[in-house]
Amino acid sequence: MSLLEVKNLIVEFPGRRGTLRALDDISFDIAPGEILGVVGESGAGKSLTGAAIIGLLEPPGRVGGGQILLEGQRIDNLPHEQMRHIRGRRIGAIFQDPLTSLNPLYSVGRQLIETIQTHLPMNAKEARLRAISLLEDTGIPAAGQRIDHFPHQFSGGMRQRVVIALALAAEPKLIVADEPTTALDVSIQAQIITLLKSICRQRGAAVMLITHDMGVIAETCDRVAVMYAGRIAEIGPVHEVINQPSHPYTEGLMAAIPDITLDRERLNQIDGAMPRLNAIPRGCAFNPRCPKVYERCLQDRPDLMAAGATRAACWLHEGSQA
Repeated sequence: MSLLEVKNLIVEFPGRRGTLRALDDISFDIAPGEILGVVGESGAGKSLTGAAIIGLLEPPGRVGGGQILLEGQRIDNLPHEQMRHIRGRRIGAIFQDPLTSLNPLYSVGRQLIETIQTHLPMNAKEARLRAISLLEDTGIPAAGQRIDHFPHQFSGGMRQRVVIALALAAEPKLIVADEPTTALDVSIQAQIITLLKSICRQRGAAVMLITHDMGVIAETCDRVAVMYAGRIAEIGPVHEVINQPSHPYTEGLMAAIPDITLDRERLNQIDGAMPRLNAIPRGCAFNPRCPKVYERCLQDRPDLMAAGATRAACWLHEGSQA
C-alpha cells in the first residue's frame, strides 16, 4: 500500500485577471521506504507540490481540486490546527536553507526538545536524551556538548544535519525534502544524501526529494518524476528515466548533463524557456520547444501513458498503449 497518494492535484492562484493554474492534474504515489525524486526546471511546480503536501501553500495559492492521502487519510482539506499536528508528527520537512528552519535566538537543543515534546509524550529529560540521540544519528560529533550551541555556531553542512534531526524528531512516516543539498558543497552533499538513504532504510520512511540536480536524483532515488509547466512529463524507475528517457523534455534534460567521457566544446541545451502560467500553449505545454512536435501535440494535451518501462505524457507513445 502507498504511504502517500496524490490524486489529480490542482493548485491555483486566483488573481484580478482570472485564476492561474500552477499545478494541473498531478498524480503519483510513494511507498514506505521509497525515495521519489521530483525534478525539473525552476518554475516547473516542484516546490509547490511539496508545499501542497505539507499544507504550507502561500496565500492566495490554494488546492483547487484533487486529493492528497497520507496512509489512506485525506489531508488536503483538514483545518489548519489539525494539519499543524500532522506536520511534524507524520510529515517531516527539510528545506533548502537551514537558516530559514532554525530560530537564531534559541539553541538547537531547545528547538529539538520543543518539537519532540509537542508531538511525543516525553518529559524534558527524555526529550533531551532523544535530541542528543538524533544529533548523533545525523552525524554531529560531540552531540552532548553541541546540543546547547546556537545555529550560527554550526557550519552549513552541520546546520542542515540539525534540520534533518528536527524533521525526524517525531518519527514521521513521510519526509518532504526541498533542495536539501543545494546550498552545500559537493563533499557535504554526498554525506547528506547518504544520511537520507540510511534514514529511509532504517526507519521505513518515504521521502519526496525535490531537486534540479540529476546527479543527486541518480545517486539517491528509486523512482523519479520529471515535471514541466505544472504537470508530470514522465515518471518511472530512476535507471530507466536516466538511461532511456521516453519524453522529449527528459531527453533534453539528460543530454544537457556534462559527460566527462565525451570531448565536446559546447553542452547541449533545450532551446526556449518554460512558458509563464498565463501563457501555457494549447496541447502539450512543451510543444514550442520540442524537436519531435507534430500536429496532434498542438491540439490535444497528453496524459501519462505507458512508454516502455516508464510512463510519459507524450503522443509519441500513443500506439504503445496496451
